[in-house]
Amino acid sequence: MLEAICVAWLLLFLGDFLSTFFYHIPEHIFGTLHVKTHHSWKKNFRHYAILTFNPLVLLDGILGALPYLILAVVLWPFSPIGVIGGLLFGQFHVWWRHITILGTKTPKFVTILCQLIFITTPERHWIHHQKTNQAYGDIFTFFEEPAKLWLRWLRLLRLYLKQSPLVNKYSQGLGARN
Repeated sequence: MLEAICVAWLLLFLGDFLSTFFYHIPEHIFGTLHVKTHHSWKKNFRHYAILTFNPLVLLDGILGALPYLILAVVLWPFSPIGVIGGLLFGQFHVWWRHITILGTKTPKFVTILCQLIFITTPERHWIHHQKTNQAYGDIFTFFEEPAKLWLRWLRLLRLYLKQSPLVNKYSQGLGARN
C-alpha cells in the first residue's frame, strides 16, 4: 500500500513538474495553442473542455498530459495500482480546479488542507486563467516561484532570439521563399 501511495505521489509530482516546465510555460512564451484553447477570455471551462469539438483543445490536453502518461509507463512495473490511482487523482484534479466558473467555492477546511499540502485549489487556478503569468503548477503550488523564474528566463530568450542576427537572417530567408 505504501508503495502505491509513493508511486502515485511521484507520478503527480514529476508529471506536474515536467508538464509545467517543459510544456505549459514554454507554450505560454513560444506557442499559441495552449493560450488560445485554455485562456481565451471569450470561453469558460465548460465551453472549451466539454462543449467544443475543436481537436486543438484535445491536442492541448494530450500535450499537457503527456508527461504523466510517459511517467505512468515508467512507473507501472513498481505499482500499477499507484499509477492508476495517480492518473485518476490527476484527472479528478483537472476537473475540480476548473469548477470556479460554475460559481462554487471551496470549503474553508478544504482550502486550509490544500494549503498545508501545497495543492492547487480552483480559486488559485482561476488566478492563472485571469493572469497567465501567475499561479503556475497545475497540481502543486510550490512550483510557483521556480515557474516565474523560468517564465522570465524564457521571455528573455524569446527576446534575444527575435533580436539575433542569425535568427533574423534565417527567418528572412524563409519569408523570401514564400
